[in-house]
Amino acid sequence: MTVLYDNIIFGPIHSRRLGLSLGINLLPLECKLCSFNCIYCECGWTLGGPKPKFHNKEAVLAMLEQRLSAMVAEGTPPDVLTFAGNGEPTMHPHFEEIVQGVVSLRNRLCPNAKVSVLTNATMLHKESVCRALRMVDNPILKLDSAFDHTVQLIDKPLGHYSVAEVVGRMKSFGGRCIVQTMFLRGEFESEVIDNTTEEEVAAWLKLIEEIAPRSVMVYTIDRDTPAPNLQKVPVEELRAIAERVRALGVECSVAG
Repeated sequence: MTVLYDNIIFGPIHSRRLGLSLGINLLPLECKLCSFNCIYCECGWTLGGPKPKFHNKEAVLAMLEQRLSAMVAEGTPPDVLTFAGNGEPTMHPHFEEIVQGVVSLRNRLCPNAKVSVLTNATMLHKESVCRALRMVDNPILKLDSAFDHTVQLIDKPLGHYSVAEVVGRMKSFGGRCIVQTMFLRGEFESEVIDNTTEEEVAAWLKLIEEIAPRSVMVYTIDRDTPAPNLQKVPVEELRAIAERVRALGVECSVAG
């Protein structure tokens, strides 16, 4: 069963990729808001309807300060503050200002914690989003396939999306970004889906070489998905892909 996060600040949770993570959800609590409609999203489908309201900057920062102060006082500070939640955080109209505020709070209350953003990279055309992502320790940018057709099958973008354009913007980070890729197999609406084929992986590796990111995260399905008939990729296969990334001179982590 897919679920939504029910608060602005959530967790902490033990992230497979990031450690003890305190989540920051800039998106509405009553629905998912995203520029993708991924068939594997733990938050369920992106639905239409009335335009939801974003959380305001003051509420986000006040709740984070309260929670972070309590965690530090208890001697259990988080390893990371992670922008995630019910959709795509960079869609928030004041994303850059909120990132500035979060970094400032981190520096004052919990200087050893990292600030991470999980983003599908669809908003990199906005300079304010790129500036914000360059402020954080871990700008984690999604790239699920080298092929536009496969992205349409897996991620189902709700607007214009071009792998070539997104990769070009990722390259502008000068090796500071982290690329995150979900590998999966299955079938949805009579279409066979598999981004683990040799054609898929070889083309994806070429783009990783072009982007030259600081590191790559490869993972597979871990929770319920809105689309049925999706299959988890065995960890041995993920490790084999990771070895091919490392052969390019790029660090790669695996979460099976």
